[in-house]
Amino acid sequence: MNMRRPATRLHRQTTAENPDNLWDTEPGQRHDKSRRTMLFRLRLILRRYRRIWLRILIVYAAFVLTWDTLGLVRAPSTQRVASSSYRPDRSERFFIASIHWNNEVILRSHWNHAVLDLVRYLGPEHTYVAVLESGSWDNSKGALRELEEDLTSLNAPHAIVLEDTTHQDELSRVPPIGEEGWVWTPRNQKELRRIPYLAKLRNRVMDMMDLANDTDARPFTKVLWVNDVVFTVDDVRTLLSTNGGDYAAACSLDFSKPPLYYDTFALRDISGEKPVMQTWPYFLSSKSRSALISSQPVPVESCWNGIVALDAAPFLALRPPRFRGIPDTLAALHLEGSECCLIHIDNPLSTTKGVWLNPLVRVGYNPDAYDIVKASANNPWPSFHARLTGLWYNRWARWTGAPRRVLERLTVRSRLKQWKALSPADESRVELGQHCLINEMQVLVHNGWKHV
Repeated sequence: MNMRRPATRLHRQTTAENPDNLWDTEPGQRHDKSRRTMLFRLRLILRRYRRIWLRILIVYAAFVLTWDTLGLVRAPSTQRVASSSYRPDRSERFFIASIHWNNEVILRSHWNHAVLDLVRYLGPEHTYVAVLESGSWDNSKGALRELEEDLTSLNAPHAIVLEDTTHQDELSRVPPIGEEGWVWTPRNQKELRRIPYLAKLRNRVMDMMDLANDTDARPFTKVLWVNDVVFTVDDVRTLLSTNGGDYAAACSLDFSKPPLYYDTFALRDISGEKPVMQTWPYFLSSKSRSALISSQPVPVESCWNGIVALDAAPFLALRPPRFRGIPDTLAALHLEGSECCLIHIDNPLSTTKGVWLNPLVRVGYNPDAYDIVKASANNPWPSFHARLTGLWYNRWARWTGAPRRVLERLTVRSRLKQWKALSPADESRVELGQHCLINEMQVLVHNGWKHV
């Protein structure tokens, strides 16, 4: 008896003093210890792999940063180092078109002078200026009358139409049955759509080409649409020389509050996608983005963006493309598309000569914006830092914005499908400008327009 008890105490002491000795541990304790050991080893493995992935990520980021930096260093400057060498051929003829509403300030401060300078450069005998003003309540009419007098003194052919019909007048009338451009809105009202209204104004300006041809039989070679923007002759010269002058359309970039570009409604990259961001380098498509980074003409599906030069040939045909909105029946499903986007879809030259955005032509809707973005030898805009960070923001926008883009596409496609399904038996509904469509409804109001 006395011999066994010390042995038992010794056994217990050994077990207590050596808890890691699994052979001397109770079965439950051995299980707990085995689990702790496995968890410890798993943490070590995870920590080791986490460090490996972190190193891979750091190396990848360093590689991409170096690649981006070298790419920007090698890329041509975003400055316009010298004035364009473009000289219009004496056989060319230019139709300069514009619509205005409440633009007196920009007309008097910049626009009129720039148009006169452009007419002098191109030659009064080679230009025709067509302007439509529609019911402004400022003194845009007075500013345009001054332009008319100056054009007359230059012997420059022109047609400037001033109208008293205001937005309120348009909204107050009762549309006849079957008149296009009206839609029932969620406000339970039949309202005048903005886009068909603008399309009609633009078509009225384009109709002035016939009037111009009554006095001069020479065909126009270029149509130059100019928004209410600050620009110079050099801007237009550079734009006209885009792609060696061979294009269906060539557009500037427009800005109201730099660095954000302005016309998000009409601009679509070469894949038909909306830009993923309003700051440089804008685009989702790598083809459009690469051209922009290289300061080369950017292939796009559509653009307008301040100033656009168009090959005049299609607009002189017996059945020329016309500015339009999407059908009212489609707009009723809460979709809309810009007339300045749809015109490129309907232009037969778009598929052969292409639509291009020239990143070296940047215009502004006010003098401050133009001074910031204008392309000149003394203005490296955007800065190297803005372009470098912009590339990373663009990557982030492409990755994180994918779900939203998919949802937008599905929304548009489902409504198009619904619209086609609602087609009467004797009607085949087709809308070729799908990439112009957005999930919006826009109507005219007395002081402009609004979303509903």
